[in-house]
Amino acid sequence: MSNAEPDPAILSGSPDEWKRVHIISPLVRGWIAIAALIFFGGRDWFEGLLIGEPRGFRGESVDNLAIAVAIGAGVVLLIAAGFFLSWFYTRYQVTEEHVRVNSGVIFRQHRQARLDRVQAIDVVQPFLARVFGLAELKFDVADAGESAVRLSFLRLGEAEKLRATILARAAGIVVDPEHPQDIPEAPEREVLALTPARVIGSAVLSGNTVAVLLGLVGVVVFAVVLDTGALLAALVPILIGVVGGYWNVLNTGFNFRAAISPDGIRIRYGLLDTRTQTVPPGRVQAVGVVQSPLWRLKGWYKVTVNVAGYGASVSGEAQARATLLPVGTLDEVLQVMALVLPDPGTGSPVEVFSAGLAGRDSDAGFITTPKRARLIAPLAWRRNGVAVTDTALLARSGAWWRQLAVVPHERTQSLALHQGPLARRFGVADLIFHTTPGPVAPRVQQIAAEDAWRLFHEQASRAAEARRRSVPEQWMRPVPAEEIAAEPNVPPETPVMPPPPTYQEGPAHERS
Repeated sequence: MSNAEPDPAILSGSPDEWKRVHIISPLVRGWIAIAALIFFGGRDWFEGLLIGEPRGFRGESVDNLAIAVAIGAGVVLLIAAGFFLSWFYTRYQVTEEHVRVNSGVIFRQHRQARLDRVQAIDVVQPFLARVFGLAELKFDVADAGESAVRLSFLRLGEAEKLRATILARAAGIVVDPEHPQDIPEAPEREVLALTPARVIGSAVLSGNTVAVLLGLVGVVVFAVVLDTGALLAALVPILIGVVGGYWNVLNTGFNFRAAISPDGIRIRYGLLDTRTQTVPPGRVQAVGVVQSPLWRLKGWYKVTVNVAGYGASVSGEAQARATLLPVGTLDEVLQVMALVLPDPGTGSPVEVFSAGLAGRDSDAGFITTPKRARLIAPLAWRRNGVAVTDTALLARSGAWWRQLAVVPHERTQSLALHQGPLARRFGVADLIFHTTPGPVAPRVQQIAAEDAWRLFHEQASRAAEARRRSVPEQWMRPVPAEEIAAEPNVPPETPVMPPPPTYQEGPAHERS
């Protein structure tokens, strides 16, 4: 956490009290436009300098050079004035119930979010913001396709304090009415951290490498068959895309750390741009685990999630936000699963989840594609399968790219059965689960039609019962008196940091 002194008055004292973001925020947001102007404006001068012309731009007179400099200075002043107006008209307010942001000079924009609808919190530091010790605060609310509010930019200490305040209000933490600003930053306990060697190795063995190898082989074969080297130019766009994919893996995987805290799962990552995001427990709608072919050599997996409010965007930033573990071993995957699904609903969680990740046939009670339908899935029919525990449904698929989707029963929004003419011929069907948009698309593939119908009706009943039994999201709690007595340095109302949950084999699971 930063040692910067945060603003002591986080909450606005009256409806008319508004605060402004940091004065250099427009520069941090718009530096690319300035760099572009400098590039295009100074290119002629630099080229003239290289060829040794004694006069201004490409031989123009000194008077014309002076005019050009004056025009450039005017443009800089206009940009500075625009930045000032952008800063002056960007204000925010945090009350007991809402956070509001007003922005825009010509086209005014007002954004508002209720604190009790907060889904997740991000503190983002682009490279230039890190230089100035600033951070962008973004948080998502329920049913929002993108961030409902973005505060760009605040001092890092102020952003962290504001994040703690919003999370505490959203979680229903008890606040001292005489000191409403004294909301401590929730403690945390690190669960795992990735080494640079593993991140680099995951990039080298990723699907990008498979794509470039297949593309290289295809281009070379066609070049030899057609006796022309012109096709080698087709490698250029492939290589550009692969380099971008490698950079995305490295940038989002470097410095990755996951921790558990009373306000949720905290994830930090980033090489140039750093991000600290907090996903409140219980807000994860679905979990997906993927293993690419080359990752099997090292036993690595990737874990992604659907979170309400993140939206369905497939951009690099959205994919990074939805990633709970960029690359991890089986033990680390089980640890992450235990964070988002503390109660696995079975007395043998390690066996069940391991069978979901790497098992085949009816391992650990999975229902798979019947043998009669192996012709329509010759490689995957033994991998396709579904298992149900007391708290979640597990759907596995893929022989080449192994996938496992886990959906808590109470997060099932709707169900659909799909059966095409070929599947109908072989007596199988797919069961589709609808959750909030995200990278995970739960689907039970090619199981027997009678099993699909039975599962369809049973899962609808399980989902309704689970939603009826679920409780409101209040994940933070005050420190009990006996804990305060045992830890005299812990102030009252400090959130308790629970130990990280883990999966362990035990006797048959019993619902409480």
